[in-house]
Amino acid sequence: MLNLLSGAGAEVGAALMQQPALAGATFTGSHAVGMDLLRRFAAGDRPRPLIAEMGGKNAAIVTRHADLDRAATGIVRSAFGLQGQKCSACSRVYVERPVAAALRQRLVAATQAIAVGDPTDARFWMGPVINAAAVNRYRGAVDELSRLGRIDAGGQVLGTGDLAGGHFVAPTVAAIDHGHALWRDELFLPLVLVDEVDSLDQALARANASPYGLTAGFYGGSDEIETFLSRIEAGVTYVNRPQGATTGAWPGYQPFGGWKGSGNTGKAIGSFWYLPQYLREQSQTIVD
Repeated sequence: MLNLLSGAGAEVGAALMQQPALAGATFTGSHAVGMDLLRRFAAGDRPRPLIAEMGGKNAAIVTRHADLDRAATGIVRSAFGLQGQKCSACSRVYVERPVAAALRQRLVAATQAIAVGDPTDARFWMGPVINAAAVNRYRGAVDELSRLGRIDAGGQVLGTGDLAGGHFVAPTVAAIDHGHALWRDELFLPLVLVDEVDSLDQALARANASPYGLTAGFYGGSDEIETFLSRIEAGVTYVNRPQGATTGAWPGYQPFGGWKGSGNTGKAIGSFWYLPQYLREQSQTIVD
């Protein structure tokens, strides 16, 4: 039997999670809530399984050997698909300096070509963000970028004409000092930051500096792929993929799960080791 309850997490979710008879749970949401639930589940008189998927701040790395058209296509699709409102969205790009200007030019052109509007109308590729709080979060990020960084495309709240009364914002490509909090905090918005680096080593170091480790993408030469795969700290990786730099895991074929602050088990949904996390083993010896 399956029961479905819908409602605010602070009400319905909290009531469910506080039930001592609950045998186990799966949570998808923020790092703060996921960690709180983990502590609550560990505080009882017996251990109960809790599988928490807790977001990401996903990076794409582009080296001087990359196909820039393919990289730009994949980054834009991952950064702005579903308005950036998915845990696997691409929000950070680290590109080697010799090709940085050319990649940025492609990203800006592709971003400016995105039609924003009613998502039920096929003319529009990008719809609204979820609520007014998301718009305010967008405004705050744009204010910081205007004051301390640079906005190359987007940066506007779209609230006139047919978009009046909705929560519409422009997809945004920007830059800011790599030490700024915008590089660390998950925004859940259509906003991607681009940083120039001197080498693949530096790109990997900055990509791995995040407390999250959900997904990551790479565009570069064939002789660089193994370096990326062996050193990137992420549970789902994509290489030279135009369909999406950091998004698009296919159910049944690409297990999905995060490392570090993105997940608490190291096991991925759809993998061989996911379902057994909910189960208990029993050794049976019968003498007849």
